[in-house]
Amino acid sequence: MSVDWAAAVAAFVVCWLVLVWLLKREHALPMDHPNARSLHATPTPRIGGLGIMAGIAAASLFVVDIALLPVVLGAFALAAVSLLDDVRGLPVPVRFLAHFVAAAGCLFALGVTGWALLAGTLAVVWMTNLYNFMDGADGLAGGMAVIGFGALSVAAWLGDAPGLAAFCAAIAAAALAFLCFNFPSARLFMGDAGSIPLGFLSATLGISGATTGTWPWLFPLLVFSPFIVDASVTLVRRTLRGEKIWQAHRSHYYQRVVLLGATHRQLALSAYVLMLAMAALAFVLRTFPGHGPWVLILSAATYLTIFLAIDIRWRRFRNEA
Repeated sequence: MSVDWAAAVAAFVVCWLVLVWLLKREHALPMDHPNARSLHATPTPRIGGLGIMAGIAAASLFVVDIALLPVVLGAFALAAVSLLDDVRGLPVPVRFLAHFVAAAGCLFALGVTGWALLAGTLAVVWMTNLYNFMDGADGLAGGMAVIGFGALSVAAWLGDAPGLAAFCAAIAAAALAFLCFNFPSARLFMGDAGSIPLGFLSATLGISGATTGTWPWLFPLLVFSPFIVDASVTLVRRTLRGEKIWQAHRSHYYQRVVLLGATHRQLALSAYVLMLAMAALAFVLRTFPGHGPWVLILSAATYLTIFLAIDIRWRRFRNEA
């Protein structure tokens, strides 16, 4: 089986060139100003996602797979809405409506119907937004895209799906080009125009590959679990505490790691190790499906250990403050 890796090359080059062009016009770019959720202290351009999506657009010219068309159209529709949000700001209901319409339309076009369509739409919308929630530290979301979509590409290649493999590789390549400008200390952020479509792509491509038998359902969940678990556990805990979950906060575990004194670089490198470990477990699951329960137990134990360690240090930190 052959894969047209020209898509990945095009994605990297186009993303790199667009970001270089944007940074030369830094004074005219929308800026991400520090707020209650931020871990950065100085205003930083937040339009790096434009480069990522430009790279993916270029790669799409090399990927001939009509089955991916609903995913591509949905991602670019959300990128356009999110870019407008980055530049001018949009009401929350408008943003969520766009997320639901894109998710439902894409899944319906992929052949998902009935209750599965409802459940799938909610899952895609959650993944779309949690990726945005987790985009709060230098190098974190970009690294998850490189490792996550890179893993999907390898799995698609092994599963005899060359079009899907090439497209996932192109997303990873565009994210890698962006990471060259976003790794600590970041010169720019991806903004909603990058994080929202990347979250959408991770969910819809994961579902597409699962429904076609390219990988098991748990494969993409394990690959992207570093983001899924942190965001989901944080949402549940904030809900149980009666907090307003729609307000900006710094309660994610990755945020607490920085607040406890780690640098963005240390956080990013540690997160990459976790991401690679979960991707490796996902391939173990794919290769030895009978070992699924043990893989899940090991991954759950890993997250429990990490979260407990952070919680213990966080309580000590609060008591000493």
